[in-house]
Amino acid sequence: MNIALKIGASALALSFAAGMAAAQDDSFWKEAGAQFEGVTLRGVTEATPPSNYVKDVLAPQFEELTGIRVDIETTSWDQMYDKAIKDMEAGTGIYDMVYIEQDIVYAYLARDFLTDITGTLTEKPELKSPAFEESMLTSFAEFFRDEDDHLYGMPVEAFIKPYLYRTDLFSDPEIMAAFKEQTGRDLAPAKTHEEYTEIADFFTQWGKDHDLDLWGTTAQAHTGHAASWYEYFESVAPTFGVYNWGIDPENNYAATVENGGQMNSPEAKEALKWWLHLRDIAPPESVQSTWTEVATTFAAGRAAQGLVYGENAAWIASDENQSRVVGNVGVALPPLSEGVLEDAESGEGYLGYYDGGAFGVPVTSKNKEAALLFLQYIAQDELQADWALAGSRITNNATYDDPKVQALNEELGGYFDMLRDQGDLFGGAPAYPFHAQVREATAPIFYSILTGDIGPDEGLDQMAAKAEEELTSLGYRQ
Repeated sequence: MNIALKIGASALALSFAAGMAAAQDDSFWKEAGAQFEGVTLRGVTEATPPSNYVKDVLAPQFEELTGIRVDIETTSWDQMYDKAIKDMEAGTGIYDMVYIEQDIVYAYLARDFLTDITGTLTEKPELKSPAFEESMLTSFAEFFRDEDDHLYGMPVEAFIKPYLYRTDLFSDPEIMAAFKEQTGRDLAPAKTHEEYTEIADFFTQWGKDHDLDLWGTTAQAHTGHAASWYEYFESVAPTFGVYNWGIDPENNYAATVENGGQMNSPEAKEALKWWLHLRDIAPPESVQSTWTEVATTFAAGRAAQGLVYGENAAWIASDENQSRVVGNVGVALPPLSEGVLEDAESGEGYLGYYDGGAFGVPVTSKNKEAALLFLQYIAQDELQADWALAGSRITNNATYDDPKVQALNEELGGYFDMLRDQGDLFGGAPAYPFHAQVREATAPIFYSILTGDIGPDEGLDQMAAKAEEELTSLGYRQ
């Protein structure tokens, strides 16, 4: 048999096997869902590409198979969080599924808001799909487990925040020659903060000199939105060696340098001043940019480089209807201070934020069992590749090897390879049940730094003191 025939026969066999598996799976969903026919599940999530795919594609598919309607409400990040937590606090049971950001799950677990997925499927095996095993999920699922290793959230998106750069600009002969003449070194993605600043300054000036809508960097620097607080603490500070917001749980939750913390350390202050400089040479919309606007800024070709959430990488690199830089996107690790990479490799630190979220079922839901069927449905391996293409997210191990995902990986400059091979160098948010309280306590001071009402050194001193004050009132500091 020649190579072409072998490939054709293999493809036919795989297609037949996939068809048999789909038929068996369809049978399960129809039988398991029959008892819930007519039920409507309601969920709330952030309006991101992965969540929109659930609403527009997966939910209708599930309804067609089971008769269970799924209404997914997609909204802004702050509204999503507000609606979900108010519903769970009041016990009103409006939502059967809520989006759980990785950084807030520890607070939800501490307050017993969520249904135990592992435990419920063990107690009620008739609800468990033969196509679902928790081992299918990537290591990102570990962020949604309790101390007994039980799963409380089904991952729906997982991504790191890499360094994106314009390959067309970085390889332009005229630009390369000008950069070499000005700096004495070849133009290449930055490995240090000094190199990044040099590149950013160069391209901002290049844009001015050539009357271009081009700046040297992005900046997620909104003066009144939590996105800027997160950019600093979860994406910038770690690259300078300041981890876990500069709070030390092993040292009485110290935040100030005086008490053994790092929130106002020299490294933290250096990180903040570096980032503020980048903000000042970034596109003018940066002072009102959240995670969404940073992505659209880069996609519009207005920045030569930037730290951009990976959930946006696919459409930026491949969707000509939304992006002007299709085919010209490179990906690299963020710039780092000396020793940070070694910290990440040893598990003592991390390079930036491993972001994402899961759908959880509130204990107040009136349709827990039907909701658990839906969560298992969207976790199937065969549904993941198209979802990855739509939202740059991978939550199942098998997805990396799918031919469609591998093809997109090349367009993304190897982003999925980085997620698979170097994702463990990034870290989720610290396991703080007090996450929201400390953020809310310190954010007003941080915004005052951004507006120039307080200097960065003085501001971080105030933030560290405020964090300790809040942790004391919450009972964490003794």
